[in-house]
Amino acid sequence: MEKNQSSIIVLLFFLLIACITSSSAQNTPTKSLLAGAAKVNITPDLDELPEQFIGIYDSIYTRAIVVSDGNQEIALVTVDVGGLNDMIAERLLARIENLTGIPADNIMLTATHTHSVPFGIKGEKFESKIASAVKLALEQMQPARIGFGEGVSYINVNRNIIDPETRRWWEGPNYDGPSDKTVAVVTFESLAGKPIAVYYNYAMHAVISGMFDMVSSDVPGACSKYIEDNFDNEIVAVWSTGACGDQNPIFYQQTYDLREIRIKEFASRGIDISNKMPPGGSGLDRDDPQVAKLMEQQKQMLKSMGQFLGEEVLHVMRGIERKVAHPNIHVNRQTVTCAGRKRLDEGRAGYPGVYEDADPIDLKLGLITIGDIAFTSVNGEVFNPISTRLKKESPYANTMMLTLTNGYAKSGYIPHDAAFGTYTFEVVSSKLKPGCAENAIVNGLLDMMYESLYPKE
Repeated sequence: MEKNQSSIIVLLFFLLIACITSSSAQNTPTKSLLAGAAKVNITPDLDELPEQFIGIYDSIYTRAIVVSDGNQEIALVTVDVGGLNDMIAERLLARIENLTGIPADNIMLTATHTHSVPFGIKGEKFESKIASAVKLALEQMQPARIGFGEGVSYINVNRNIIDPETRRWWEGPNYDGPSDKTVAVVTFESLAGKPIAVYYNYAMHAVISGMFDMVSSDVPGACSKYIEDNFDNEIVAVWSTGACGDQNPIFYQQTYDLREIRIKEFASRGIDISNKMPPGGSGLDRDDPQVAKLMEQQKQMLKSMGQFLGEEVLHVMRGIERKVAHPNIHVNRQTVTCAGRKRLDEGRAGYPGVYEDADPIDLKLGLITIGDIAFTSVNGEVFNPISTRLKKESPYANTMMLTLTNGYAKSGYIPHDAAFGTYTFEVVSSKLKPGCAENAIVNGLLDMMYESLYPKE
């Protein structure tokens, strides 16, 4: 009997040791987070610009942050361009993977969507510089901590109104329309507390300088420059484009005034552009004192809005207290498909379009989680309510949506379901049929998030 009791005691002892060992193994932290950042000037030479462009207003950059949890590496990359179509994006992602070893699926390549950079910009030199920024960031990696915070900035506004004269949908500041003012801020700092990089997400079209016909990084560039200057350029500040499909700068009157001047100029030549939008500033006489004054005001507004947003990012950075050195990284990708349509008539807004069925359209979704921070992505111009719905339903404490990321979908704008009842220029030009995209995006991203939290055995 005593022998049996001794055996039981020994067995219980070893079971206890096994449980303690198992628990200890499960709670063993990952290796220390590593982070590095870099930026590279990608401003084209004057002889590389299309005929419409008359010069360089300010330099444009690509900025990159590379992060590793010891098991895998991810890259968050932003480029000062209007967009990168799917073909160029896939080529760039492959190039970055070949140069750095970071898998293409682990990269989020985002356009700032500035309307003051040629949309078709490409070429060996251009793509090489983007890849080199990621390589430089990789080479700068060091043990780091990550933090998250949110603030608000009131420089964006819903851009679709009912025109008080025509009683039709048109463009203008809709102060009552849906508009998420959130500024999401992710900080990376060394273990000694020295800032390495900040990644911030905001929903606003970069269109202030759109009529300059000069290369400009617009408000995203002005904001990043302001933040970097604050740290004596020892930090890299990376903008990411939020769900801005229906969001404009709130102070945009000069653009509307210049549009009216253009309409009159074209009308004098017998051309009606009242319900169209020719590219850039075509039709504007820059020697006209009124045009010159309005453009000068736009330049002031661009700088001011960059400073206002930059100040909020800095404010949020100062308030972030919880910073984590051992988070896990999770990555996933998914493609969802929605029915497509082809528009058969013309007109910018105010009238229902006429359509026929067209090929289905693929929308590329992405997810990178670093600890309790979820970076979600869509390769298109997403309406704001889709993002706010995702954040509301997300199982992650901290969620943001990156748009115009890893390509540019053939959909054009991606309205939420309710928006299809309006005749705004984004809705009538969208190549998506109603009733699919919102649920496909939100549910697709949620599925990946839950899979990351509760992986299948």
